[in-house]
Amino acid sequence: MSKTKVLIVTQEMKPYLFLDTASEIARKLPQHLQQSGMELRVLMPRFGVINERRHRLHEVVRLSGINIIVNDEDYPLILKVASLPGTKLQVYFLDNEDFFKRKSVFTDEEDNFFEDNPERMSFFCKGVLETVKKFGWPPDVIHCHGWMTSLLPLYLKTAYKKDPIFTNSKVIYSAYANSFKDNFGKDFAQKTGMNGIEEGDFEAFGKADNNGLSVGASTYADAVIKGDSKLPKKLTDYLKDVKKPVMEYQNGESDFNAYNDFYATLLDN
Repeated sequence: MSKTKVLIVTQEMKPYLFLDTASEIARKLPQHLQQSGMELRVLMPRFGVINERRHRLHEVVRLSGINIIVNDEDYPLILKVASLPGTKLQVYFLDNEDFFKRKSVFTDEEDNFFEDNPERMSFFCKGVLETVKKFGWPPDVIHCHGWMTSLLPLYLKTAYKKDPIFTNSKVIYSAYANSFKDNFGKDFAQKTGMNGIEEGDFEAFGKADNNGLSVGASTYADAVIKGDSKLPKKLTDYLKDVKKPVMEYQNGESDFNAYNDFYATLLDN
């Protein structure tokens, strides 16, 4: 019997970057799943604050060189990899000089949200899907962590729905508490869209603030996990009536087995 293939996509992960709860879960969950007998791939952005020398990142030349179109512009994707300390896992980092070279994550020195954060998110999500295609590795589960991954469920259910690599993939979105107060504005769909997606497909994202991104991602995901004990009211209200599997917040390492059960139930449906 073949191993269950799980793709973990996260905006942060210890020890490389710690911003929120997602960083801790994204660090421990893949190791737990691998030890449970699953096959793992982990992808995250290579933000400029991540020290390449300290963490021993190096470029994967054979997988680099893909061009990603964002808002009608071409951007080269560079893929780097590092071994997660104390594990048998490799973490792949998606890099681009225009989007990730800066020495800060989402805000400038005056704590202003970067205007191109929608494009950065779109580049990352599109880059993830194109990288997996280049792997030639069809995931059974695609598990998204953090608002920067919130476009993945939309892309998978629209523009990529007929791609053979993702035909049988189930996408899970782990929702976390508020992490920013800005919104991406009325041109969010224009900045982050692509062929195969209609403007109306973005309606679930509302104002494209932190709340809207979580609701939009949850709308297109096959299942949702509550990553924090307290979530924004708009999201909790949505999850009350949603007709798809929802896993309640799990507290503590001993509860990681709940993820195994949740995956199994989703794949059996």
